[in-house]
Amino acid sequence: MSVQGIAISASPELAAKLPADIRKAAVIRVASDVPYPPFEMYESEGSKKIVGIDVDLGAAVGARLGIRFDFQAQKFDGILPAIQAGKFDAVMSAMTDKKEREKAVDFVDYINAGPGWLVKKGNPDGIKVVTDVCGKAVSVQTGTNHQKILDQRQELCKSQGKPPITVMAFPKDSEAQLALRSGKVVADFLDEVTAVYVSETAEGGTVFDAVTGREAVGETSASPIGIGVSKSASGLKEAIQGALQSLMDDGTYGKILAARHLPGIAIPKATINGALD
Repeated sequence: MSVQGIAISASPELAAKLPADIRKAAVIRVASDVPYPPFEMYESEGSKKIVGIDVDLGAAVGARLGIRFDFQAQKFDGILPAIQAGKFDAVMSAMTDKKEREKAVDFVDYINAGPGWLVKKGNPDGIKVVTDVCGKAVSVQTGTNHQKILDQRQELCKSQGKPPITVMAFPKDSEAQLALRSGKVVADFLDEVTAVYVSETAEGGTVFDAVTGREAVGETSASPIGIGVSKSASGLKEAIQGALQSLMDDGTYGKILAARHLPGIAIPKATINGALD
């Protein structure tokens, strides 16, 4: 099999670590909140084919294990309950590895990414430092780490004597972007990778700008993003970790990210449950 034109061979040794039922079915059922470009998105309007960074890396891990990652759409805030209920085996959906989430699933961390702002073209509201959003309305996707960070930013606004942020949360980031387009909010808070991608691609780059960097987003470091794996699937996280690490070691992982123009989010080691908090 090949991903982004890169041939990937299967490893029987790594495949042997898979749970027997998954090995027999040759499929890992993967939940993903679509669309959240460039991590996961539909190939074209009206298409049901899911593409993106997560799909590329999932396909590569699957190829190394001699199986297929079957991506299925699921709302973000319903993903972990669905995995716990046995509907899916794993999640790949730009999900930040958090200690709280580790209670529901085990994570195999595969990239690092920090937050960023999506603003209207030209940044008319002058969002340059994190406190510039104090007293203003911003959008965010429900149930994400970004929503929790915004809650923490309220304390920063308060400590500087500024009015609170009006946080408008939406089930999908596409809805959060629509709120920005319509002027309901001055900015959308999301992954910096997605912010840059959307700013460059939406209507030929004429609609949005991205504002990134620590000064703009506040004191938060890039966080590990992981493949969430069902705790009931014995051996699955070890198989995925081994496959991912082998792709890192032989250069395939780096080539896939480079093909997506995102080499900066790469990490050298596939860790299990490496949450920062």
